[in-house]
Amino acid sequence: MIPLFQTVPAQTAPAAPVAPVRAQYGWGYEGPEGEGTGTLSVLVDAATGKLVLELHGLGERLLLLEGDRATGYRVQVPRQKLDQRAPTLASLPLPFLPEVASPEALLKLLRTGEGAGVTVQKRDAEGPVKLHWQGEDPKGRTEQVWLDRKRWEGPK
Repeated sequence: MIPLFQTVPAQTAPAAPVAPVRAQYGWGYEGPEGEGTGTLSVLVDAATGKLVLELHGLGERLLLLEGDRATGYRVQVPRQKLDQRAPTLASLPLPFLPEVASPEALLKLLRTGEGAGVTVQKRDAEGPVKLHWQGEDPKGRTEQVWLDRKRWEGPK
């Protein structure tokens, strides 16, 4: 006898790879070092943990952060003569940024506006457009950063 309903094993489709996110922000800074404006460019690939973050001021690179989960991360801040490597993002001092312990945490901050000391000042259908962070530098002095999204490529 042939059963009327034959159970077929459920097939799970392979998870589609998540595309990397590329974003660009205008930024402003105010703190004990003075004031400034510039551009923040970000590439985050959550699948590999790859991260490239460049912070530019008027004609100069202020910060370069790059690396991935497999090889670790490197941060360079020329003005502070900082050039440091670490196996995890959480192990690096990241000036001008709230506590971002992983590429996923940075992506969450940019997608939702969730992060220590971060408030969303303007939002659109795609997410936060204007972000504000207020915190302290390593010496305990108050500093602020404003981000204004200019471009976003990748999933929201």
